[in-house]
Amino acid sequence: MDVAVLGAHGQIARHLTQRLARRGDRVRGLVRNTDHHEDVRADGADPVTHDVEHDPVDALVEHVRGAHAVVFAAGAGPGSGAARKETVDYGGAAALLEAAGEAPVDRYVMISAMGTDDPPGDDEVFSVYLRAKARADEELMASDLEWTVVRPGRLTDEPATGLVTLDRHVERGAIPRADVAEVVVACLDEPRTAGHVFEVVGGETPIDDALDALVRGG
Repeated sequence: MDVAVLGAHGQIARHLTQRLARRGDRVRGLVRNTDHHEDVRADGADPVTHDVEHDPVDALVEHVRGAHAVVFAAGAGPGSGAARKETVDYGGAAALLEAAGEAPVDRYVMISAMGTDDPPGDDEVFSVYLRAKARADEELMASDLEWTVVRPGRLTDEPATGLVTLDRHVERGAIPRADVAEVVVACLDEPRTAGHVFEVVGGETPIDDALDALVRGG
Protein backbone atom coordinates (compact mmCIF):
# COMPACT_ATOMS: atom_id res chain seq x y z
CA MET A 1 0.00 0.00 0.00
CA ASP A 2 1.13 3.56 -0.74
CA VAL A 3 -0.18 6.04 1.84
CA ALA A 4 0.28 9.82 1.99
CA VAL A 5 0.11 11.17 5.55
CA LEU A 6 -0.43 14.91 5.96
CA GLY A 7 1.01 16.08 9.26
CA ALA A 8 3.51 13.24 9.45
CA HIS A 9 5.47 14.64 12.39
CA GLY A 10 2.48 14.54 14.72
CA GLN A 11 2.47 11.93 17.45
CA ILE A 12 -0.34 9.77 16.05
CA ALA A 13 1.11 10.11 12.56
CA ARG A 14 4.52 8.91 13.71
CA HIS A 15 3.00 5.79 15.29
CA LEU A 16 1.03 5.26 12.08
CA THR A 17 4.06 5.65 9.83
CA GLN A 18 6.13 3.25 11.89
CA ARG A 19 3.43 0.58 11.75
CA LEU A 20 2.89 0.92 8.02
CA ALA A 21 6.61 1.00 7.25
CA ARG A 22 7.34 -2.06 9.39
CA ARG A 23 5.04 -4.18 7.29
CA GLY A 24 6.47 -2.89 4.02
CA ASP A 25 4.01 -0.19 2.97
CA ARG A 26 5.28 3.00 1.36
CA VAL A 27 4.52 6.15 3.35
CA ARG A 28 4.81 9.69 2.02
CA GLY A 29 5.31 11.84 5.10
CA LEU A 30 4.11 15.38 4.40
CA VAL A 31 5.46 18.00 6.81
CA ARG A 32 5.83 21.77 6.64
CA ASN A 33 9.17 21.94 8.44
CA THR A 34 12.28 20.55 6.76
CA ASP A 35 13.83 20.16 10.22
CA HIS A 36 11.43 17.23 10.69
CA HIS A 37 12.66 15.31 7.65
CA GLU A 38 15.17 13.30 9.67
CA ASP A 39 12.51 12.10 12.12
CA VAL A 40 10.07 11.30 9.32
CA ARG A 41 12.74 9.33 7.49
CA ALA A 42 13.67 7.47 10.69
CA ASP A 43 10.01 6.48 11.08
CA GLY A 44 10.19 4.84 7.66
CA ALA A 45 8.53 7.45 5.44
CA ASP A 46 9.70 9.43 2.44
CA PRO A 47 9.67 13.04 3.71
CA VAL A 48 7.84 15.59 1.57
CA THR A 49 7.74 19.31 2.36
CA HIS A 50 4.30 20.89 2.17
CA ASP A 51 2.83 23.78 4.15
CA VAL A 52 -0.97 23.55 4.00
CA GLU A 53 -1.34 27.16 5.11
CA HIS A 54 0.78 28.65 2.34
CA ASP A 55 1.53 26.16 -0.44
CA PRO A 56 -0.92 25.78 -3.34
CA VAL A 57 -3.29 22.84 -3.64
CA ASP A 58 -1.73 22.07 -7.04
CA ALA A 59 1.49 21.14 -5.23
CA LEU A 60 -0.43 18.90 -2.85
CA VAL A 61 -2.07 17.16 -5.80
CA GLU A 62 1.36 16.18 -7.09
CA HIS A 63 2.52 15.05 -3.65
CA VAL A 64 -0.38 12.58 -3.30
CA ARG A 65 -0.76 11.53 -6.93
CA GLY A 66 -0.43 7.76 -7.28
CA ALA A 67 -1.07 7.00 -3.59
CA HIS A 68 -3.68 4.41 -2.65
CA ALA A 69 -4.89 6.44 0.33
CA VAL A 70 -4.42 9.73 2.15
CA VAL A 71 -4.59 10.28 5.92
CA PHE A 72 -5.21 13.68 7.49
CA ALA A 73 -3.21 13.80 10.72
CA ALA A 74 -2.28 17.49 10.81
CA GLY A 75 -3.29 19.96 13.49
CA ALA A 76 -2.47 23.45 14.66
CA GLY A 77 -1.54 21.96 18.02
CA PRO A 78 -1.76 23.10 21.65
CA GLY A 79 -1.15 26.77 22.24
CA SER A 80 -2.29 27.85 18.78
CA GLY A 81 -5.03 30.43 18.46
CA ALA A 82 -8.44 30.24 16.85
CA ALA A 83 -7.17 31.50 13.49
CA ARG A 84 -4.82 28.55 13.02
CA LYS A 85 -7.55 26.10 13.99
CA GLU A 86 -9.34 27.36 10.89
CA THR A 87 -6.32 27.41 8.57
CA VAL A 88 -4.86 24.04 9.62
CA ASP A 89 -7.54 21.87 11.23
CA TYR A 90 -10.17 22.90 8.71
CA GLY A 91 -8.16 24.39 5.84
CA GLY A 92 -5.58 21.61 5.72
CA ALA A 93 -8.23 18.90 5.67
CA ALA A 94 -10.16 20.73 2.96
CA ALA A 95 -7.02 21.16 0.86
CA LEU A 96 -6.27 17.45 1.16
CA LEU A 97 -9.84 16.66 0.11
CA GLU A 98 -9.48 18.85 -2.97
CA ALA A 99 -6.09 17.36 -3.81
CA ALA A 100 -7.32 13.80 -3.38
CA GLY A 101 -10.22 14.52 -5.70
CA GLU A 102 -7.95 15.93 -8.38
CA ALA A 103 -5.06 13.44 -8.13
CA PRO A 104 -7.21 11.25 -7.87
CA VAL A 105 -6.91 9.26 -4.64
CA ASP A 106 -10.18 7.60 -3.69
CA ARG A 107 -9.45 6.63 -0.07
CA TYR A 108 -9.32 9.29 2.67
CA VAL A 109 -9.05 8.57 6.40
CA MET A 110 -9.63 11.58 8.64
CA ILE A 111 -8.26 11.71 12.17
CA SER A 112 -10.85 13.97 13.75
CA ALA A 113 -11.88 14.42 17.39
CA MET A 114 -14.61 13.37 19.77
CA GLY A 115 -17.03 16.17 20.60
CA THR A 116 -17.37 17.72 17.15
CA ASP A 117 -21.13 17.11 17.26
CA ASP A 118 -21.53 19.15 20.45
CA PRO A 119 -18.71 21.66 21.06
CA PRO A 120 -18.55 23.04 24.63
CA GLY A 121 -19.17 26.73 25.09
CA ASP A 122 -16.79 27.41 27.97
CA ASP A 123 -13.51 27.40 25.99
CA GLU A 124 -13.71 29.55 22.89
CA VAL A 125 -10.51 28.34 21.20
CA PHE A 126 -11.37 24.68 21.84
CA SER A 127 -14.88 25.30 20.51
CA VAL A 128 -13.40 26.85 17.35
CA TYR A 129 -11.16 23.79 17.02
CA LEU A 130 -14.10 21.38 17.29
CA ARG A 131 -16.20 23.41 14.87
CA ALA A 132 -13.30 23.45 12.41
CA LYS A 133 -12.97 19.67 12.71
CA ALA A 134 -16.74 19.26 12.30
CA ARG A 135 -16.77 21.39 9.16
CA ALA A 136 -13.89 19.39 7.68
CA ASP A 137 -15.64 16.13 8.53
CA GLU A 138 -18.89 17.28 6.96
CA GLU A 139 -17.25 18.30 3.70
CA LEU A 140 -15.39 15.00 3.48
CA MET A 141 -18.56 13.01 4.20
CA ALA A 142 -20.39 14.94 1.46
CA SER A 143 -17.71 14.02 -1.09
CA ASP A 144 -17.56 11.10 -3.50
CA LEU A 145 -14.40 9.70 -1.91
CA GLU A 146 -14.19 6.45 0.03
CA TRP A 147 -13.90 8.17 3.40
CA THR A 148 -13.65 7.12 7.03
CA VAL A 149 -13.76 9.59 9.92
CA VAL A 150 -12.07 8.49 13.16
CA ARG A 151 -12.95 10.55 16.25
CA PRO A 152 -10.73 9.57 19.20
CA GLY A 153 -11.28 10.59 22.79
CA ARG A 154 -8.70 12.17 25.09
CA LEU A 155 -5.26 11.20 23.83
CA THR A 156 -2.58 9.69 26.05
CA ASP A 157 0.97 8.47 25.58
CA GLU A 158 0.34 5.06 27.13
CA PRO A 159 1.48 1.97 25.19
CA ALA A 160 -0.92 0.46 22.68
CA THR A 161 -3.34 -2.13 24.05
CA GLY A 162 -5.10 -3.10 20.82
CA LEU A 163 -8.39 -2.92 22.76
CA VAL A 164 -11.04 -0.27 22.16
CA THR A 165 -14.65 0.77 22.45
CA LEU A 166 -15.95 2.32 19.25
CA ASP A 167 -19.31 3.23 17.75
CA ARG A 168 -21.06 6.21 16.22
CA HIS A 169 -21.17 7.67 19.73
CA VAL A 170 -19.47 6.35 22.87
CA GLU A 171 -18.98 7.57 26.42
CA ARG A 172 -16.12 10.01 26.81
CA GLY A 173 -12.81 8.44 27.70
CA ALA A 174 -9.12 8.23 26.90
CA ILE A 175 -7.19 6.29 24.29
CA PRO A 176 -3.45 5.89 23.65
CA ARG A 177 -2.23 7.63 20.51
CA ALA A 178 -0.63 4.33 19.54
CA ASP A 179 -4.06 2.68 19.54
CA VAL A 180 -5.50 5.46 17.37
CA ALA A 181 -2.75 4.70 14.86
CA GLU A 182 -3.67 1.01 14.98
CA VAL A 183 -7.30 1.91 14.31
CA VAL A 184 -6.28 3.96 11.27
CA VAL A 185 -4.20 1.05 9.93
CA ALA A 186 -7.17 -1.26 10.41
CA CYS A 187 -9.43 1.18 8.55
CA LEU A 188 -6.98 1.35 5.66
CA ASP A 189 -6.99 -2.46 5.54
CA GLU A 190 -10.77 -2.85 5.77
CA PRO A 191 -12.66 -1.38 2.78
CA ARG A 192 -15.98 -1.85 4.58
CA THR A 193 -15.07 0.99 6.96
CA ALA A 194 -15.54 3.45 4.08
CA GLY A 195 -18.59 5.60 4.68
CA HIS A 196 -18.38 5.28 8.46
CA VAL A 197 -17.75 7.92 11.12
CA PHE A 198 -17.16 6.75 14.67
CA GLU A 199 -15.84 7.71 18.09
CA VAL A 200 -13.21 5.55 19.75
CA VAL A 201 -11.79 5.26 23.26
CA GLY A 202 -9.91 2.58 25.14
CA GLY A 203 -11.94 -0.53 25.88
CA GLU A 204 -11.97 -4.31 25.96
CA THR A 205 -12.63 -5.27 22.32
CA PRO A 206 -9.86 -6.03 19.82
CA ILE A 207 -9.72 -3.35 17.14
CA ASP A 208 -10.55 -5.63 14.20
CA ASP A 209 -13.53 -7.10 16.07
CA ALA A 210 -14.81 -3.66 17.03
CA LEU A 211 -14.62 -2.43 13.44
CA ASP A 212 -16.29 -5.59 12.17
CA ALA A 213 -19.19 -5.02 14.57
CA LEU A 214 -19.43 -1.40 13.42
CA VAL A 215 -19.65 -2.18 9.73
CA ARG A 216 -22.01 -5.12 10.26
CA GLY A 217 -24.30 -2.84 12.20
CA GLY A 218 -24.47 -0.43 9.29
